[in-house]
Amino acid sequence: MLKNRKSKFLVLIMALLTLLVACGGKSAKSKSNPDELVVGVTSFADTLEPTDQYFSWVVTRYGVGENLTIFDEKGNLKPLLAENWKLSNDKLEWTFKIRDGVTFSNGHPLTAEAVKKSIERVFAKNKRAESFFKYASIEASGQELKIKTKEPVAILPESLADPLFLIVDTSVNTDEFAQKGPISTGPFVVQEFKPGEQTVVVRNENYWNGKAKLAKVTFKDINDQNTRALSLKSGEIDVAYNLKVTNKADFEGDKNIVINELKSLRSTYAFMNQTKGLKDKVLREAIIRGANRENYTQNLLQGGATPGKAPIPPTLDFGFNELKDENAYNRESAKKILADAGYKDVDGDGFVERPDGSKIDLNFVIYTSREELQIYAQAFQTDMKEIGIKVTLKPVSYETVLSMRDDSNFDMLIWNVLAANTGDPEKYLHENWYSKAETNKTGYSNPEVDKLLDELSKEFDKAKRKDLIVKIQQLIMNDAATLFFGYETTFLYSNKAVTGLKMYPMDYYWITKDVAKAN
Repeated sequence: MLKNRKSKFLVLIMALLTLLVACGGKSAKSKSNPDELVVGVTSFADTLEPTDQYFSWVVTRYGVGENLTIFDEKGNLKPLLAENWKLSNDKLEWTFKIRDGVTFSNGHPLTAEAVKKSIERVFAKNKRAESFFKYASIEASGQELKIKTKEPVAILPESLADPLFLIVDTSVNTDEFAQKGPISTGPFVVQEFKPGEQTVVVRNENYWNGKAKLAKVTFKDINDQNTRALSLKSGEIDVAYNLKVTNKADFEGDKNIVINELKSLRSTYAFMNQTKGLKDKVLREAIIRGANRENYTQNLLQGGATPGKAPIPPTLDFGFNELKDENAYNRESAKKILADAGYKDVDGDGFVERPDGSKIDLNFVIYTSREELQIYAQAFQTDMKEIGIKVTLKPVSYETVLSMRDDSNFDMLIWNVLAANTGDPEKYLHENWYSKAETNKTGYSNPEVDKLLDELSKEFDKAKRKDLIVKIQQLIMNDAATLFFGYETTFLYSNKAVTGLKMYPMDYYWITKDVAKAN
């Protein structure tokens, strides 16, 4: 009996030692089956319905959804479910040849008619679709799909690479997509979806483009950045997304962890709502001048982002260095223009009132799944106090921030998004600053910006497109329409046993058929 107790005690001690080693200075080796992968992610979606909000990104990133076209590692457009395409002489009709031999995960064939119905479903269910293009007709015959647009659309094939347009089988019960995942053509299919906990995908045995190397991938929702890092260190997960430069110290000298980084196409900015508390341009100018973006990105984020100035990051060749920033950081200038416009602290509480005597308390909505957004917001709040502007932070989930943006329920609202979701910034600019766009919820309107965006959508010449994009950016900056915090560097942390992981400028793609794990 005593011998048995001693054995149990020794087993317990060994287990504790193993745990201490796993959580100590060196990472544990990957614990899961070599045919399975565990990925740590931030909670992003409460539904897998791809036409809802931006949740199609999850479906694509998890290897379930595919589009007619795809962007490669250099950001170049390539064919995927469409083999090729051509444009008519009048620049109104695009003809796509749908790839032969492709089936949905349920075995149904991918035909031009199936693609037609999938695209029509997107337009019926999501108003954002029309920010990409407006079609006059869509016709299908065999494997040939024809999309006729109302006006020339220079980047229609690129637009169809956006996850919103991933192709689904509409012949099934599409009401089940929200919880069971859509029936699509990717290398994986959804096995389990528990919002806020985890999503499990398994190999699609009907995949058209070669068998996926992994049999199963589990995406664990781990919102806290440091917890994700510890989970990777202990071997609980194999890959961690949305870790930052600050996490590098956690893995210093650790040979089991691979860290890749990429100057991304992502821009972090704050909408300023001109339908609410930020109608006055002087107040918006003071806010931008009072925000020390160099400090946010270089000190607080330890160089994990480039200081913000313009709508489009310097990683894209659209005139970043030639754009004139009239509202560069200048705390004293911010105070002066407020005072000159009649803003003053009437009651001595340290915050200025408006010229009409009303109080200012800006409601700044932020979402919590990205750690750096809270860092930006808290530092910004402190900077605003220095120039006498009161800002109240409202942290919410990502799912909630989408609803608050769509309802225009904010004075300021933080946003982090690709500035080139179609390979160039046209649709990004249109979505956020075109006065008639369904997604423009700030009331921003400049007839000249609208005019130039209309010209851009029909312009096929690359040099002329660049010139238009530079002019549009300068007008947005001159209007003090938006506060651009910074452009982040994206990091990918993974166990060295994981192979085939790639970083893409358009970060729609995470897990592909080629991702594997060594024994």
